[in-house]
Amino acid sequence: MTRTLSPPLTDLTPALGGAEANPIRIGFADKNPLVLRGLQSLFGEDRRFELVVSASDGERFLDAVTRFEFDVGIIGWVMVNGDGRAVLEALKALALAGRALPRIVVYTGADLGVARMAMRLGAAGFLSKSEPPERLLDVVAEVARGRMMFPFLDLGRAAAADPLACLTGRERELLERLAEGLSNEGLARCFGLSPNTVKFHLRNLYEKLGAANRAQAVAVLLGRDRG
Repeated sequence: MTRTLSPPLTDLTPALGGAEANPIRIGFADKNPLVLRGLQSLFGEDRRFELVVSASDGERFLDAVTRFEFDVGIIGWVMVNGDGRAVLEALKALALAGRALPRIVVYTGADLGVARMAMRLGAAGFLSKSEPPERLLDVVAEVARGRMMFPFLDLGRAAAADPLACLTGRERELLERLAEGLSNEGLARCFGLSPNTVKFHLRNLYEKLGAANRAQAVAVLLGRDRG
């Protein structure tokens, strides 16, 4: 039976079709209700899988991990109440406590930096939402068998060739404004964002560049430009 973990907590109807005798039990987390419904339909029609939980944010997904058993979790990267990175970090802490945990596939935009970060934080797979949805079925099946499924096999070389290659267009713009000396409040005004959203983008930017702070991030930019 699929459980939705968007408030209020309720049980949904059983998954479409009957699962096989030993199905791969899966859970979802994504901020977009349309994506969640699409995933439920996609996996519900494949008898290899049993849908267990569907959550609208990272916090509810982590709650599901502690309450229900499933084999693979498919999560978005940008979510409220716990983004993809926060989920993976929390799962690492739970693993240290000896919990049996689902393997995680990150299902999001085609971002080399996110793929690299997800791999470093312990995800078992990554797939861009620009890929055909049916590809996700194969990725999840292989992850359930114990394989790592990352499409970008040359992440280290790409990052070495261009340390900014992992950044999104918005993150590059933020980095350039940082180099001009703008504060977080100045960045918020410049881009029409809230201060919390600016902090979120900067945290991802620092992580992708391996920088501890804005000074180190700007140094990466200036070093690339000199090179």
